[in-house]
Amino acid sequence: MRVLIFGATGMLGKAFLRVWAGDEVVGLGSADADIRIPEQVEAQVRRVRPDWIVLSAAYTNVDGCELNPDLAQAVNTRGAVNVANAAKSSGAKLLFISTDYVFDGTNATPYEANHPRNPINSYGRSKAEAETKILEVLPQACIVRTSWLFGAGGKCFPDTILKLAATRAQIDVVNDQRGSPTYADDLASAIMQLCRSNAHGIVHCTNSGECTWHEFASEVIRQAGLPTKVLPTTSDRFVRRAVRPKYSVLSPASLLAYNIATRPWQETLPAYLTQRSRE
Repeated sequence: MRVLIFGATGMLGKAFLRVWAGDEVVGLGSADADIRIPEQVEAQVRRVRPDWIVLSAAYTNVDGCELNPDLAQAVNTRGAVNVANAAKSSGAKLLFISTDYVFDGTNATPYEANHPRNPINSYGRSKAEAETKILEVLPQACIVRTSWLFGAGGKCFPDTILKLAATRAQIDVVNDQRGSPTYADDLASAIMQLCRSNAHGIVHCTNSGECTWHEFASEVIRQAGLPTKVLPTTSDRFVRRAVRPKYSVLSPASLLAYNIATRPWQETLPAYLTQRSRE
């Protein structure tokens, strides 16, 4: 199987290149193809002739998307449609990486894959619109929603916490938003299995378990063996440009339907901390 990855220089893209084995994998960054330019996308798809295209290229700065919704739409929505059109023209299958932020966060139980979309920020809207438009172009596309992604080789929440802990005796972290941390390498491995299973439709994929950002930070600090105190606080103490869902836990049912299970997020932290120490 030949796989083409758009967004190979990002955190998840790097994880794909680390863990994907047994297939021919071609990774492209934005310098190789700007997904906003359909001609560049089409040229690379014609050159590689992939069986599967994995689209992880995206504008993921949530507050940046709120400040510049036109850029969010250009990359996350229209860029995704450009890749879908190229996949359709070439006969390739498409897997698109989406987000828990397509939901509004008002649930009290994990979101199922068929739950209605209702994004509350520009990033979520750009991804939700991409999902809809991709499925119009390629009804058999696979859309993988994930959440709270972290890993080596990119900016992420644990990295920020560890950098703060290096210079502070205590840090305040919000305790009123709840989700599921997802280790990039584990997500990449699950996506590899989904492609090999010819998956289609919407699939939710995170590490198992859920927590608040405060609980996530506390576990990172504990496993790193640092003395920094992590104190709980509320979102209104950290006003940000984009509103975040209060609850965005994703149900694993759609992933389990493919006989793919993920380990608890806490068990991924040793591997993350080891990778980070080598950077």
